[in-house]
Amino acid sequence: RMESLPEAVLIRILASIPAVDLVLACRLVCCQWKNLVDGAALWILKCQQEGLTGAESQESAENWQNFYFLSKKRKNLIKNPCGEEDLQHWGEVENGGDGWKIEELPGDFGKEFPSEEVHKYFVTSYEWCRKAQVIDLRAEGYWEELMDTTQPKVVIKDWYAGRSDAGCLYELCVKLLSENEDVLAEYRSETITIPQDNDANWTEISHTFSNYGPGVRFVRFEHGGQDTLFWKGWYGVRVTNSSVTVEP
Repeated sequence: RMESLPEAVLIRILASIPAVDLVLACRLVCCQWKNLVDGAALWILKCQQEGLTGAESQESAENWQNFYFLSKKRKNLIKNPCGEEDLQHWGEVENGGDGWKIEELPGDFGKEFPSEEVHKYFVTSYEWCRKAQVIDLRAEGYWEELMDTTQPKVVIKDWYAGRSDAGCLYELCVKLLSENEDVLAEYRSETITIPQDNDANWTEISHTFSNYGPGVRFVRFEHGGQDTLFWKGWYGVRVTNSSVTVEP
């Protein structure tokens, strides 16, 4: 009989069951199973079995069930981050000058990207070009209680570069929004100036939102730039590999 098994054995048996079934079904079987599913030992074991733990996470994860689900769900919530689908999924597009263009790496007077998985980038023109995405966190599977109580980290990353023969400007602005799209937290970079005759290297910019309070339902990501020489064409800042992730 299952109830006669030592708790350590029962935990190992439960750890072989899919996580969703543990929460939605096994937890309802009896008080003992509920306590095991709600406890840390079962989820620590599942994390270890699936390679989701390290020394740092073992020290910091207060709720191992949330840690497990957040780790399994971790993905880039920005769609079309590298221009493989032209401007699809990017809204509120501002096409200053000759507008946005997608080019193949490394591009004229450019450098290869640090990751071989990235093949294209967006490039701006001689007046301000901006584009944005709004991410619906509930639609992506991040439930309200999780966002309000656990408040997992929301990690923002973007990459930018200039051409070595032209100067340019770059800006990033990310907002955490409520149900009614009120701004609950905001990160806005300075206007970054890349001089003419630069090295054309790609630079990563990042920000982590934490302890942002309850009510976050959307993330609005916006970036853009222009050249500083006002040359016709596409001599402005280049951007690619943008990402928004929700992490333990």
